Amino acid sequence: MSLLVVGLSHRSAPVSVLERAALNADEQVKLLQDTVAAEPATEAAVLATCNRIELYADVDKFHAGVAELSTLLAQHSGVGLEELTPYLYVHYEDRAVHHLFSVACGLDSMVVGEGQILGQIKDSLARAQELHSAGRLLNDLFQQALRVGKRAHSETGIDRAGQSLVTFGLEQLARGGDVQQWARGKKALVIGAGSMSSLAAATLARAGVAEIVVANRTFDRAERLAQILMEGDDTDVAARAVPMESVPAELTRADVTVSCTGATGLVLTAESVAWAVEGRTPAPAAGSGEDGPGAPGGESGPAAGAPRGGASGTSLGSEDGCPLDLSAVQGTAGFSVLGEAAVAGMAAADLEQHAAWVDNGSAGGDRRAAGGTARAGQTGTLDPAADTDAIAALAATVATVGRIPERRRPEPVEEPQRPEPVLFLLDLAMPRDIDAAVHRLAGVRLVDIESLADASAGAPMAADVDQVRRIVSDEVAAFGAALRAAHITPTVVALRTMAADVVAGEIARLDGRLPGLDDKHRAEITQTVRRVVDKLLHAPTVRVKQLAAEPGGAGYADALRTLFDLDPETVAAVSRAEESTTEKDRGPA
Repeated sequence: MSLLVVGLSHRSAPVSVLERAALNADEQVKLLQDTVAAEPATEAAVLATCNRIELYADVDKFHAGVAELSTLLAQHSGVGLEELTPYLYVHYEDRAVHHLFSVACGLDSMVVGEGQILGQIKDSLARAQELHSAGRLLNDLFQQALRVGKRAHSETGIDRAGQSLVTFGLEQLARGGDVQQWARGKKALVIGAGSMSSLAAATLARAGVAEIVVANRTFDRAERLAQILMEGDDTDVAARAVPMESVPAELTRADVTVSCTGATGLVLTAESVAWAVEGRTPAPAAGSGEDGPGAPGGESGPAAGAPRGGASGTSLGSEDGCPLDLSAVQGTAGFSVLGEAAVAGMAAADLEQHAAWVDNGSAGGDRRAAGGTARAGQTGTLDPAADTDAIAALAATVATVGRIPERRRPEPVEEPQRPEPVLFLLDLAMPRDIDAAVHRLAGVRLVDIESLADASAGAPMAADVDQVRRIVSDEVAAFGAALRAAHITPTVVALRTMAADVVAGEIARLDGRLPGLDDKHRAEITQTVRRVVDKLLHAPTVRVKQLAAEPGGAGYADALRTLFDLDPETVAAVSRAEESTTEKDRGPA
């Protein structure tokens, strides 16, 4: 087995890179065709979803395969190879099998345990079969991955660990509240009529929205989806289809919009969304920080220049003559961790300037104490000596690495309260359908793939995940053993064919020496010779299959061919015959 996978996902690359590297259906077909035409690869399959792009191939050379597959991904994605390479991951042989099985079980999904990936793997295999780019290895691999994924969902509670990306997105729109309560009575607009959009429409219908409008470039597909929603037994929702040209008008009526199309450009711009919510945005609440009594600078707002986050006191940066503008330091004597974060990446010269200012200020410590300049959350006076020692230590770090490494992220800045949204947008497309600038619009809440990636990073893992991981490990071992055993089968078949030919030759020679031998005795002699040969070959062939199934057992096939001087072309012919028979029996996925 020489299985190789090269790809990138939400775990290895930022959404901005995934968005640029996304492949539409035509680009995936061209990538497959170019991959199997390349020298190192004999089979290929592409798995492309909203948060991953992976190229699977059977290659005869590892390093050449990695170079070729990486180059092809860069060429077809439009992202330069140098820019793309840091985000690519590579898995080979058993590690590649383990990766695909984990993906099929939802362990590598943005929402752990989601089952949509199984349909996407099935589509990927069907595309490769249609283009004849999937041979025996990838057919067996992807079909086994589907079985492993189904087993994980049926034998464990992995479904409890996660949910569909649609459901997770709606929960984020509802800010973690009850989706049904949040959705009840709302008017929904679904842009697109593919599998993800259809799932979103069905989920919204079950959640209790009052109306669903489906917009799609192919109007017939929008009508079919609307009809399916209307005929659903478990929902009572009004649904209708509209052409894409009606989206701006429908957006003014919608409370929640879900978009997932294959468009290469934006479907909703920030300007169109702003126009749709104009006149619907509620006035900001008092103290919200936007054009009200509580706004900065207002009568009840904070005084100008007050520290962010509501901290009291001053920082070093607020003192006369300080060359730096440091953030407020909370409750730590000396040069605090937050202080270090504030000067992270500072050049040595700037740091030395600040150290000199602190050192010169040591003589004026009494003046500072008298002035009562204290750090936020800290009682007592500023200790210049403590700052000097801490800065000296940081200066030593600068001398070694050139710049100050950041110890931790700065404390989050408290953002002013925004008005309650009147329009909720869920963008599940890759590349994105909705302009990211919509995040800044008042009265709008946008959740996109990037938001979901951030929200899912800290999601708790269910206990069932460990059980699924054990299933994956067992299935990887079984698949590898079966593959290695299958690898030696053509050699064993060729050996037995050669033995049968030897028996036939000897019987023919016996007929020449004993022409008067009757049929009964000839049959008995023939059967005896065959039994002797079968008994001699039985133990070695059974044992070699067992040994070949173990890790590192591929060499036994070579040894068998060498010991019995088997014709390589005979072995290859058996392999081709078996593969042809398997292809006929397999059929479409």
